[in-house]
Amino acid sequence: MQPLFFLSDQAGDDAPPLVIAEIGINHEGDFAKAVQMIDAAADAGCHCVKFQCHVIDDEMIPNEVIPGNADESIWDIMERCALSEDEEIRLKKYAEEKGLFYLSTPFSRAAADRLHAMGVSAFKIGSGECNNYPLIQHIAAMGKPVILSTGMNDLASIEPAVAILRRAGVPFALMHCTSMYPTPYDKVRLGGITALAQAFPDAVLGLSDHSLGVYTCLAAIPLGARILEKHFTADKTWPGPDVPISIDPGELKDLMVGSQAVWQALGGGKDILPEEQPTIDFAYACVVSIKPIQKGETLTMDNIWCKRPGTGAILAKDFESLLGKKAVVDIPVNVALGWDMVALA
Repeated sequence: MQPLFFLSDQAGDDAPPLVIAEIGINHEGDFAKAVQMIDAAADAGCHCVKFQCHVIDDEMIPNEVIPGNADESIWDIMERCALSEDEEIRLKKYAEEKGLFYLSTPFSRAAADRLHAMGVSAFKIGSGECNNYPLIQHIAAMGKPVILSTGMNDLASIEPAVAILRRAGVPFALMHCTSMYPTPYDKVRLGGITALAQAFPDAVLGLSDHSLGVYTCLAAIPLGARILEKHFTADKTWPGPDVPISIDPGELKDLMVGSQAVWQALGGGKDILPEEQPTIDFAYACVVSIKPIQKGETLTMDNIWCKRPGTGAILAKDFESLLGKKAVVDIPVNVALGWDMVALA
């Protein structure tokens, strides 16, 4: 049930990317929609679904602040979208029965306590809480792995959060993130993954991406990202502030297939593989006679050249070394030359 990331001795380049479908609040408080999105994520082959845990009165005070990607206050959004504890317990059970790893982001102490009591195996902490060190301390004390998003934070503000996680001795990952919805491609800044790697070499790295499509997630893998998170919806026609930036089941499947393909393609060097030999046999060129050559005749560009297949003893790379040498036997036309046909001295 546990992805490789959470096994700290296996985390890193040897582990394939963990893909998180962030359902978040895309269900708009509709339990049936949440179940439908779990089904869609499982059908796409996803590893993990993530929700948000909102205990509103412990999370915020009443307010009229309107997020940039919405037309109503954050209080009203969360009041409408928050799931009950019973619903979250049922969703966790259902996701795990579908073979998915269940994550949820707590936005308060009460939410973290709820998730801990539910038996979650790890915590995802959002970018807004990256510098909420008291909450991070509270979560880290529970002793479970933590995935920490770092949008809206620089290295200086991330460092105290990392110090808390290190002191607690919990495995942790840092997710590069830009908190714009959607994020223009020129604001994704994949170089942030490299910066995190240099500043925190003991962290597993990832990308929590709000740009459109799956392109930047795939591009993040060669830079070291081993956790990829995208907002997800089963239907892009559904309402919700995060739906316009979400990927759908087809895109999620592309991300699953693409992330595995890119990860498998990493590494290696520029040597010749044994598996390339069948292609070498027909694709290489070797030195052949293009006219009948008499014993004692000098080899020139008029009577030898390079042609396929590459099954002859003398390959095209040695062509020039033969020019001016003499044949020691009669050589018919269209014969691949061998070293024993030429006087090399």
